[in-house]
Amino acid sequence: MREIACDIYRAVFAVDENVVFLRKIRKVADEYGTHIILFDADRLTGRDHVEAALRHAWRSWAGGEPIANSIEMEALLYAAGTRQCQTASSFGIHPGENRSYIAVCPPAPGIRDRLAGLVRFVDDDPEEEIDPAKRARLADLFSITPEEVAVVGEARFRDLVLERVALLDVYR
Repeated sequence: MREIACDIYRAVFAVDENVVFLRKIRKVADEYGTHIILFDADRLTGRDHVEAALRHAWRSWAGGEPIANSIEMEALLYAAGTRQCQTASSFGIHPGENRSYIAVCPPAPGIRDRLAGLVRFVDDDPEEEIDPAKRARLADLFSITPEEVAVVGEARFRDLVLERVALLDVYR
């Protein structure tokens, strides 16, 4: 199996109950014969983080030795840089207001219009700014030390997070 192409969108939406919302998303995915993966934008460095998680997840899936039992969870595990499903699930949706990246793999014509009944799409910002509060949250989530940042420089903070995504393959 080769790497699968994905459309990636930015969206905001409110969730009352995760299970109910995910059931609706799964129904849309099944209608279109695709996978829909929802990533919490507040826990990611940006679109590059989503793309890296998807690339590693598909590679793992294609290699026949995935960590998870679904490609959706596999992608969240890579996004979180962990083998722990409990931790990885926090990189998906949560009750309340969500700022999200939505990956549709493979792309499906018309699915964006169908999803518009569940989410509000927003302009894509491929180089999302990482403000100090988000940077501190990401450093904590990915165990990035001030010493590591000092060595590579502030401008390469994203690279440190993406390294954690890639290192999941090593820790398997």
